[in-house]
Amino acid sequence: MTDILDIAREQVLERGEGLDEAQILEVLHLPDERVDDALALAHEVRMRWCGPDVEVEGIVSLKTGGCPEDCHFCSQSGRFETPVRAARLDIPSLVEAARQTAQTGATEFCIVAAVRGPDDRLMAQVRDGIEAIRAAVDINIACSLGILTEAQADELQEMGVHRYNHNLEAARSHFPEVVTTHTWEERRETIELVRERGMEVCCGCIIGMGETLEQRAELAAQLADVQPDEVPMNFLDPRPGTPFADLPAVEAQDALRAIAAFRLAMPRTILRFAGGRELTLGDLGARQGVLGGINAVIVGNYLTTLGRDPQDDLDLLAELSMPVKELSKTL
Repeated sequence: MTDILDIAREQVLERGEGLDEAQILEVLHLPDERVDDALALAHEVRMRWCGPDVEVEGIVSLKTGGCPEDCHFCSQSGRFETPVRAARLDIPSLVEAARQTAQTGATEFCIVAAVRGPDDRLMAQVRDGIEAIRAAVDINIACSLGILTEAQADELQEMGVHRYNHNLEAARSHFPEVVTTHTWEERRETIELVRERGMEVCCGCIIGMGETLEQRAELAAQLADVQPDEVPMNFLDPRPGTPFADLPAVEAQDALRAIAAFRLAMPRTILRFAGGRELTLGDLGARQGVLGGINAVIVGNYLTTLGRDPQDDLDLLAELSMPVKELSKTL
């Protein structure tokens, strides 16, 4: 029987064709002593099909908490008793967050809101915020505002939003165990609205929400089918008060296997380190991930959890001789 990494070397590295679902599952089943081999191949794939540049992004929450949805991993849901309280950010604070993000060398700044989808008030705030940021900071602006209507997608395109984030979060077969107040299909429909309007598609996931390895492979294949420009890889950081509060953190070797498998499934995609990597991987794992297929990072804090010091990430990239991607002049 041909070894899956030999198959991947010829199929993914040489031809640029991602692994299919069954092949992804084989990578996820690799024993611990093969993980370094998988990461090394994933790094070769990343360097060949994406190049050495690493994209740096910062995120900020315009509206935190009080969300009506019941995403079981999220402490911003108004349905759970969590420490997070509803709050809104004013425009000057938003601009200052964008300025601080740009000072780290980041090229992307994402405005996030904890909502099912934006109402008129939120859309007006986003418009005002984008105008204020553009007047003060030279940075690409992304948004993550939940499920969109066609009219809202049109508005965001008209505002000049560079990239829109809407994660699949989990495999289609596992999604009802994660969220009950909206469907996997609704998420996919928003992704298509974004793509149709020419905005870049950012569509990621959370690893470690009780899924099987088969469902993890299913998720990677479904993300590959979306053909996103960027895939943020989050690892569950169990939040107090949520239904997933007692789930165990993802084991480091399992996280690294997932990073390699997702890179081999999507050779040309921006694969971004996102939430939970500090808990799951620590400093050593961050190095292994960047040398194992990751080519983008979120710097600073996440929405409700603390991240690494941005300088730590920038120092690591410099040590590994990986240049930070320069700002694209496509606004």
